[in-house]
Parts: sequence; C-alpha cells; structure tokens
Amino acid sequence: MAGIEAGALAPADQFGTGTSTASSRPDLDSGPGRLAIAVFLIALAGGIVTLFWFLNRDISAAHVPALATGAVLLLGLALVIALGFEFVNGFHDTANAVATVIYTHALPPTLAVVWAGVWNFLGVLFASGAVAYGIIQLLPVELILQAGQGQGFAMVFALLIAAIVWNLGTWFLGLPSSSSHTLIGSILGVGIANQLMHYASGTSGVDWGKAQEIGLSLLISPLLGFVIAGALLLLLKRVVKVPALYQEPVGKAPPPFWIRCLLILTCTLVSFFHGSNDGQKGMGLVMLILIGAVPAAYAINRDIPDAQFIAFAQSATQAERALLHQSHGVAIPANPRDTVTHYLQDRQLTPDTVPALAGMIGGIGRDIRQYGAVAAVPADKTAALRGDMYITSEALRVLMKGPLKLDGADKAAVDGFKKGIDGATRFIPTWVKIVIAIALGLGTMVGWKRIVVTVGEKIGKAHLTYAQGASAELTTAAMIGVADGLGLPVSTTHVLSSGVAGTMAANGSGVQMGTIRALATAWALTLPASMAISGVLFWLFSQLA
Repeated sequence: MAGIEAGALAPADQFGTGTSTASSRPDLDSGPGRLAIAVFLIALAGGIVTLFWFLNRDISAAHVPALATGAVLLLGLALVIALGFEFVNGFHDTANAVATVIYTHALPPTLAVVWAGVWNFLGVLFASGAVAYGIIQLLPVELILQAGQGQGFAMVFALLIAAIVWNLGTWFLGLPSSSSHTLIGSILGVGIANQLMHYASGTSGVDWGKAQEIGLSLLISPLLGFVIAGALLLLLKRVVKVPALYQEPVGKAPPPFWIRCLLILTCTLVSFFHGSNDGQKGMGLVMLILIGAVPAAYAINRDIPDAQFIAFAQSATQAERALLHQSHGVAIPANPRDTVTHYLQDRQLTPDTVPALAGMIGGIGRDIRQYGAVAAVPADKTAALRGDMYITSEALRVLMKGPLKLDGADKAAVDGFKKGIDGATRFIPTWVKIVIAIALGLGTMVGWKRIVVTVGEKIGKAHLTYAQGASAELTTAAMIGVADGLGLPVSTTHVLSSGVAGTMAANGSGVQMGTIRALATAWALTLPASMAISGVLFWLFSQLA
C-alpha cells in the first residue's frame, strides 16, 4: 500500500552518490492514510469475490462434473501464484511510472501511487489480448495441451515461481529489472528443460523464431528509449522556449500548474500502457491454467453466437479445399494430427504436412457442423476439439510465415479460417481481466519505494528536470503502445530507465556509471538466471507429478 514497505529502503549510496538534496528530496517515508488502507482492502476483497463467483458461474454453466479435491487444490494454487506474479509485477514495474511525478513534486507519493494503480487497472481492462497469447506461443505445444495434467502444472508452477523469485530479488536490491524479461526467461527455461528431459521422444522445446522476435523487442526497446527520449528533450529545447520547463524543482514546491498537468498526463499514459501490456502476461497464464484445468468451461469461447459457429464450419470447408490445392495430389494421412504435431515439434516440412493440415481443418469443420453450437459440445469432447484448433492455428502460423505461399481466394479462405479459429480459442473473459487488473493495481500500492529511489536519484548526476521527466515518460508510453499494437511484450522498466539516462546525456547532466553498470548487469543476468531457476524447478516438479 502507498507507504507500506516490505523491507528497509535501499541505501542512498548503493549505486551512486544520489542526486537529490535534503531540501528537494520527496518525503517517501510517510505511512498510508486510512483512505488508502480502505481502498486496498476493499479492492482485495472485491478481487477474491470476483474470482470465485465467476469461476463457479462458468463451471456450473458448462455442466462440468465435480472436480476431485486434488484438482481443485492445484487449480486454486496455480491461480494464486499467477495472481501473485501480477501483484509483484505491479510493485516492481509501476514504480517507474510514478518516479518522475514524485521527484518533480507534481504529485505526492501516496496520491501518485494510487493514481498509477487506477490507470494500470484501466489499461488491463482495455487490453487486446494479443500479447497474452504471444507469450504462450513460446511454450512447448505438448505442455500447453496438457496444462491441466501433472506435467502442465509442473510447467506453470516452475515458470511462475522462478519469475516471482527473480523479481523479488532484484526489487530487494532496488534494481529496475524487467518483469517481462524475467517471465520470458522462465518460459524459455521450461522449454529447454522439457526438450532435454524428453529428447529421445522428439519432444519440442522452444519456438526459437518467436523467441527471436520477442528477444529483439526486449533488446532494441531500451536502446530506442535512450535515443528517442534524449532527442525529444533536445527537440523541446528548440521548440518550446519556456525556461521553467527545463529547471529542477525548487525545494519541495510543486511545478507550475501547466507543467504539473503535463507530468501527470505522462504518468497516466505510462501507467495505462503498462497495464495494457504487462497485464496481458498474467491474463495469458491464467487462461492457460483455466483451459488446462477446466477445459469444458474455458477451452472454447462460449460467447460465440450459434450463427457465427456454423459460419465457421463453412470457412473450414473452404480452407480445407485451399490447402488441398497445395498438396500436389498427396492424400491426407491416416492420422493427420500426429503428422501436424510432429511438424510443430521439429519444423521439418514433409509431403504429408500440408494434406495432414487440410485433414485436420476438415475434421474441425465436421465436428462443428455436428454440434451446431458451442453449448452443445460435450464436456468430454471440448478439450480435444480445442487441442485440434490450437495445433491447426499454430501450424498455419508457422507455415504461412515460411514455406506455404498462398494467394488469391486460397489465401483469403485460410486467413478467414485462422481468424475464426483464433477468435474461438484465444479469448480473455472480462472477469479474468478484472481480477488481473486488481492484482496489478494493488501491487502498485506496495513496495514501490526501492525502484522509485533508483530511478529518481541514481541514474543521472543531476536532479531530474520537468522536461526530462516528461520526455522519458512520453517515450515510454509511445513505445509500449506501439508494442501493444504489434502483440509484442516490452519492458516498461528498461525503456523508462534508459529514457531517463538518455535525457541526462542529452542535457549534459551525465549519468552515474555505477547505476548503469548495475542495471546492465541485472539485464544481462535476468535471462540466464530465470532460465536456470525455472528449468531446475520444472525438472523437480516433474519428478513429483
């Protein structure tokens, strides 16, 4: 909660000498007020009630047979850990959004943190879900398909616990490390461990194509943040000739009204886009858990209208014909699912791959015509149908990026089918967004001081000016927004920290190299450390499964 700290404040000279004088340093040690405590407790209670009420409603509506006690406990534990990851993400990453408004005295710390929490909440609610399932694509196909079984739960627990452990460790040291970076490292660790443990069986490991795409996003974004924020500051100096904008705060007085509004606006934008991007990682993990544990309720979007469901069957027929045109007369193999699954595991295209995929699409279309509506799909058939849909969608994604070249009517038919299949399987119920939003929003109210001090005092050698704070945050908000539209995860922490450093360099203020080295070390260690932790945990949990 605003003002609540889980440990002692990081020493002021941990990474450098510090830049704030006693007269200008904001008061970060005041305790939470009664209103803040009340908001926190009400939101926490609301999140718990929302989770259990909607979970019970969806399970009842799907006529799911009573779950065994062990399955209920595993489901509950997995959901708690997933929400715990988002909570830690909140107080670990959102401190970056409020550091500039706090250190420029645009908002007092307590109000800044609550304000950021509200806008993180709204950002999650308006998220598209593209990033959520982009992260999931890094996981091995067979583990996704058995997420509700022993190996699947081992995967979920390993990657979440590894991410939480590393995030808490870097937070304790006051290092602005990336939660996105950590989660992706944890996922890669599980994938590599899974492949090493089952190498002889041809089990898939990591989708390195998708990993490279996400890795480039995480690598390039901090460099762009440094350059763009610095360039924006220089542009402001040339265009906006207002001396007050380029001054440091005088004592603890707030900035002029219009500058204050500008800084609050940039804080709001960063908080909103942070919620819209980072909140999706928790959504994807919660959906992975729900789909695996209660497939009858969550494997297929039950809100699809019956007419749309039937129209989807027709698009399956058209897509099947389009792929048969590309099969060069090769017959559909006897077990097309095995053929397509092997392709996803080893990425080796054979003459049977495309006709097998056509066969799977045709089978999906026949199933849909047989049932006629999502509600009519038997509970014991839902997981299998969703599995076929997921494998087909992934195979189309990989093939259409490489060896499968379609045009004209054939391409339109396959694209239409893939859009429909993704709409049926890659959805986020509103209540899941609400629960994730609450977890992320509440996380902003706890433990934020350590990272705020690092960003506000230990990156530059001079106090942050109003223009520097605005430039860094505008750059961060814009870059997260663009990544959101592209369905790519990006690190709020890395972009904002590098943005602040870029403005310091552009302003001639200089940067504290001790802090930069510490941040670079954390950046370099995050991926291998989280991979190692999650890989070891996955092996351990797999032995117990």
